[in-house]
Amino acid sequence: MILRVDRWLTELPPPSDPDPDGAAVVQELMGGRFGEMSTFMNYTMQSFNFRDRAGARPFYELVANIAAEEFGHIELVSAAINTMLTGASPAESEPDPTKTPLSAATGPGNPHHFVNGGQGTLLQDSRGLPWTGDNVFSSGDLVGDLTHNYFLEMGARSGKLRVYEAVDHPAAKALTGYLLVRGGVHQVAYARALENLTGARLEKLFPSPQIATEKIPECRPHIENGDHARLYRFSPDDYNQLAAVFNGDHPETGDPLEVVDEDTSKRPEPVDLPAQPAVFAPGYAPEDIAEIADKLRKDAGISG
Repeated sequence: MILRVDRWLTELPPPSDPDPDGAAVVQELMGGRFGEMSTFMNYTMQSFNFRDRAGARPFYELVANIAAEEFGHIELVSAAINTMLTGASPAESEPDPTKTPLSAATGPGNPHHFVNGGQGTLLQDSRGLPWTGDNVFSSGDLVGDLTHNYFLEMGARSGKLRVYEAVDHPAAKALTGYLLVRGGVHQVAYARALENLTGARLEKLFPSPQIATEKIPECRPHIENGDHARLYRFSPDDYNQLAAVFNGDHPETGDPLEVVDEDTSKRPEPVDLPAQPAVFAPGYAPEDIAEIADKLRKDAGISG
């Protein structure tokens, strides 16, 4: 099971100027072949299908625990895309008589964000093609799966850097800066797992992608906080054998790798994105929904 906590893994800036064209590019980090849906579902299915968990417990726990973090990465990518789409359609109080309410849907971005998505994230890539389960590799062979995961993280980090270089919106910059650091942790984790299991040192054979994250402004705070060498344990009681696999020194910085229990209270609360009436999100009359919700809370004795 995944214990869901209503927090984001890292802070993202609130909505500023909308950027639907940039949002269409960031969709690659959600539904692309190397996007967060792929990392999440690859590791999730591998953990579901894992045989002889008792005998290979540390390796099972590594895959399963990283899968839990990837769920949070999906939420972050979605939050960034939704932030970039906020304000792309006019508020009821600020109509533009020279434009149709959803004129942004006819621009170079992804029209499905507005026509089908309620001005929100889609499980699609940057071309507008849907994510598919064909992107999942779960062979049942531990060495094969771990090797695949290492290269999956390699492709994911390459994609994140390209999106970072392509999109200037502050939400996209903050998102990719964080994911570049955390994706590096996962790549190191799978390399360490393979070295512990087979003796092969993938980070020596394939030092790719060579990304100088310490030179990227949005990465530096996470590195200074130690998040480049830290694997969080996303469970209150389980996954206690992670340190048997995730250990040694970081191959780039030499910092010791460590497993840390997650303290969700230190994670930022999500930004409450405003209603977008032009696409009926959360409804044609959001104030009516808010009034009903307030009455239901009062009737249930729940403070707002």
